[in-house]
Order: sequence, then structure tokens, then C-alpha cells
Amino acid sequence: MRENAESFHLAVIMDGNGRWAKGRGLPRLMGHRAGVEALKRIVEACPRQGIDYLTVYAFSTENWRRPSQEVRGLMGLLGEYIDRELERLRENGVRIRVLGDLAPLAPALAAKIRQSVAATAANRRLTLSLALNYGGRQEILRAARALAARALAGEDPAAWREDDVAAALDTAGMPDPDLLIRTGGDLRVSNFLLWQIAYTEIWTTASFWPDFSEAELGEALLSFRGRQRRFGGV
Repeated sequence: MRENAESFHLAVIMDGNGRWAKGRGLPRLMGHRAGVEALKRIVEACPRQGIDYLTVYAFSTENWRRPSQEVRGLMGLLGEYIDRELERLRENGVRIRVLGDLAPLAPALAAKIRQSVAATAANRRLTLSLALNYGGRQEILRAARALAARALAGEDPAAWREDDVAAALDTAGMPDPDLLIRTGGDLRVSNFLLWQIAYTEIWTTASFWPDFSEAELGEALLSFRGRQRRFGGV
């Protein structure tokens, strides 16, 4: 499933923005704003660290349950990020991809996101995938529906292999993550990339996302390089 056997894919669950803000007596939105700054740091660090793909959990399907004011603030921050960073991302060779369903987003924001994807489509230095209104189970369901449509059109499902499923996922054409980092201290995958992380190494930290640095990213990569990946073998 690798586009390039030498490419490295890092996935990140960016957790702890709200707790970071609470610990400082700040509104939760300030924590999310600080989280955007952390994302900018890590995006810039990835090429230096030999990372070709960065996939971040930006907004889950479950996040709609949060207070409406917080959801509006998060969507506003996303729009701000694109407005402020798109040109720099484009100039630095960053390709933007989106995982998830943009349909529930405000039309203007969804259009802005699609425009950023189109504007950076030719870039190859780093692929930054934003998981927006994303859930792993929902992604697999979308893939199942697409495969069912192919079967109804006359294809023989008995001939399908894992690559056929992978090609129907939002991550089609990308390698599976090598390493998944979760900040904030929790130890769960929270419906993130459920198909893709079958053999992904996991590294967690108690640091909240706004405090996550390139130095800590280096620690995670060092831990990863010291592991033996057997993929079910010996």
C-alpha cells in the first residue's frame, strides 16, 4: 500500500488543547488557537525529520457534540489557518489533502478547503492530510458503499483484495502510517484511521498538543527507530 517504500507517514491525534487552556485560566478557544501554532511548528519540522506524510486529526465526527460556540470557533480557526498559511504551504512544497466528509461544513469554508487542496495538488515535499468531520468507522462505511456499487455494476467481490478496500478509503494512494502520536496522556485511538493503523507503531505523551515541540517529535521518532516491526512475522 506504499506509494514509495522509503516514505514515512506520521499520524497525530492532537489532544489536550482544552485542558491546556483550562490550566492557564483561559477560554478553550485559546487552547485551540495555541494548537494551531503547534501544528505550524510540526508541519515545518516534518521535512527536517524525514517525514513525507503528516495526517492530523483536526475535527472528528463526534466533535459536533461540543458546545456550538466552540464548534464555530474551531471552524473559524480552520478558515484563518488556510487564509494565513496557504501561500507559505504552497511555496514550501506542502500538499494539502482532506480526509472525511466536508458536506456538513459551511459552504464557504468547504469551498475554501477545496481550493487549498487544488492550489497545492502539485506539491510533493510533504503531504499534510487534515482529517475534518472524520471518523474511521464512517470512512470504512463509505468505502463499503462504494464497493457495493461496484458489485451491483457487475464486479465479482470474490476477486477483491485488501488493496481494493484501501483504494476506496479517503487515504487512497497514501502509505499506511508508520507512527501514530497521541498527545494529552490518553491511551486510545478514538476512531482514527482504523483500517490504516493495523500495524502502526504508537507513541503517547502526557504533553498537551500546544506544548508539543520538534524536540519531543524527535523523541518519538527515536523510540520508533528502536522498535522491531515484524508485521505478524518473527
